[in-house]
Amino acid sequence: MKTNDATPHPTDETIEPAAETGPNINTEPNPGTPEAPAPQPDPAQLIQQLQEKLLRLQADFDNYRKRISKEKEDAIRYANEALLEQLLPVIDNFELGLLAAETATDAKAITQGMSMVKSQISRFLEDCGVREINATGQLFDPNLHEAVSQEVHADLPEGSILSQRRKGYKLRDRLLRPAIVVVAQAPTDSTETAAS
Repeated sequence: MKTNDATPHPTDETIEPAAETGPNINTEPNPGTPEAPAPQPDPAQLIQQLQEKLLRLQADFDNYRKRISKEKEDAIRYANEALLEQLLPVIDNFELGLLAAETATDAKAITQGMSMVKSQISRFLEDCGVREINATGQLFDPNLHEAVSQEVHADLPEGSILSQRRKGYKLRDRLLRPAIVVVAQAPTDSTETAAS
């Protein structure tokens, strides 16, 4: 018997890809069909979401304000911490000097110890930006000096500082304490006649 060559053999079959069963996704807009408008959210739901967001933002801001306030208080409260840490060794040396003064019989050793403490304090002040105002021999400056008296002096120009009663200090460019000084006054005719 003869076989029909018209029937396909199972190995001769071609496998075609299966058709997509999902929705037809067309990325190109079809000019003939109008686009569907985006669904509008429910206004009540939108208001509720915005109110919740506002409450969260208010809470975050309130927490931020409290944190900044606490940091500011701490900064003010502990602002001098580093400064005081540098001052503690000076106090320690001063106390050691006082203990040594109680048992020492040599006044020169006590003076030397106090001189060392004074130089340590001066270095500490310099490190902090404090410097002494040297007033003696300078012209009187009301921004730096405070005059407590005037003395007649023929050899110096009027307004020259004769002596300094208390040292003045500046912190960088700001006056901490004015120097207390005695200022020269030019002789008047009556003082010149009384001196002759």
